Amino acid sequence: MIKRIFFPSLLLLAACSDSHSYKKAEDAQDAGREFIRASLDGDYDKASFYLYADSTNQMLLDKWKKDYDRMDHEEQKKYRDADIRVITLQTVNDSVTSYTYANTYKKDTTTIRVIRINGNWMVDLKEILHPGK
Repeated sequence: MIKRIFFPSLLLLAACSDSHSYKKAEDAQDAGREFIRASLDGDYDKASFYLYADSTNQMLLDKWKKDYDRMDHEEQKKYRDADIRVITLQTVNDSVTSYTYANTYKKDTTTIRVIRINGNWMVDLKEILHPGK
C-alpha cells in the first residue's frame, strides 16, 4: 500500500520541481556573462534568472524575446554561435558594475549595469534606456 502511494507521489514531486536550476552569480562579471550568453542563445528563462525583476527590466527582456522569436533560424544560429566580447567592466561602487560588451555576430556595443542586491548579482537593463546615468 505504501509503495502505491509513495512512488507515484515521488514521481509527481520530481516532475513538478524546477527542471532549470541555475547557479547563483558569484560576481558582477559572472552575472553579466550568464545573462548575455542566455540572451544570445535565446534562453530567456535563464536570462530572466539573472535579471533584476522590475517592470521596466521585464518589459525590455520581453521585447528582446519577441525580437529573437521573430528571427529566422539561421539568424538565431548566428547569435548562438557568437562570442561575447567584453569591452569594459567598470566597478562603479561595491554594488554596481557597468558592463560594456559586443558580440562577434553583431558588432554593436551595449552597456548594461550589474547590481548587487541582498548579496545577489543581477543585470539591470535600464542603462540601455538611459546611457551614462
